[in-house]
Amino acid sequence: MDISEIVDMDRHPIDAAAYGDRAGARLNTDGVLVLDGFIRDRALSAMRREALAGQAGAYFCTQDHSVYLTPQNPDYPPNHPANRQVQSSKGCICDDQVAENSPLRVLYDAPVFREYVKRATGQSKLHPYADTLSSINIHYANRGQELGWHFDNSSFAITLLIQKAAAGSRFEYVKDLRDAEAGAMNFEGVEALLDGRTTPDVLEIEPGTLVLFRGRNSIHRVSPNQSDQTRILSVLAYNAEPGVELSESARMTFYGRLS
Repeated sequence: MDISEIVDMDRHPIDAAAYGDRAGARLNTDGVLVLDGFIRDRALSAMRREALAGQAGAYFCTQDHSVYLTPQNPDYPPNHPANRQVQSSKGCICDDQVAENSPLRVLYDAPVFREYVKRATGQSKLHPYADTLSSINIHYANRGQELGWHFDNSSFAITLLIQKAAAGSRFEYVKDLRDAEAGAMNFEGVEALLDGRTTPDVLEIEPGTLVLFRGRNSIHRVSPNQSDQTRILSVLAYNAEPGVELSESARMTFYGRLS
C-alpha cells in the first residue's frame, strides 16, 4: 500500500513544505494540531481490522500514578498535588506485533510523513525507538478504562484514532498548566483541576483523525469509556536522537515484557 492510499493527500498535502510550516505555526500557538480525515476510509478500515484481530494479544494493566509521572515525594504529604494518585488502565500491543505491511507501519516509515512531522514539530531529525516494542503502539480502552490526568515527558506526541467509543473516552486538557522548563510545577493549578474547580477543554476527535499534541506542559487525560465499544488509538513515537530505548522498567510496566 502506497502512502497516497493511506493519507488523503488532497485534503492534507503533507508533501508540500508550506503545509508543514503552517502546521508548525498552529501547533506552536495552540499546543495541539488536529487533522480531521487524515486517513482514507479504506486504510482506516484495514487498521481497524488489524487492531481488532490483535486485541486478544494485548497486554492490559492498571497503574496508579501522579500527574507528574514521578515517584512519591516524601517532602510533601500524600494528598499534595505532587503525590496524589490517579489511575490509568488500558491494553496495548507493541511494534513487533504490527505487521510489516500494516498501513500504520507504511505511514510511520514513509519519508514524506516524517518530513511533515519534522516541519510541524521543529525537529531536525526523527528516529524510531531502538527497542522492538515502542515505536508503534496500539492502545485499547474497554468499558471503564481511562487514561488519568498527566503531563508528558516528551515534547510532542502523535496519535491516530482508529475506533471511537460510543460514549465517554473524551480527550480533555488544560493548555500550559505548568512550565516544566522553568521548574514551575503549578501545584495550585493542578490541585484545582483534580478537585474539579477547573473546567478542561475537550478535543472532539473522529476516527481517521491524526493529532499532534504538546503535552509536556499541557495536562491531559482520556475520561473512562462508558460504552461496550472499545476505543482504539495508535501512538506513533519518534526520537530526536538515534539508538534511544524505552527503559526496561517502563517496558515492563507498559508492555509486560522487554522484547
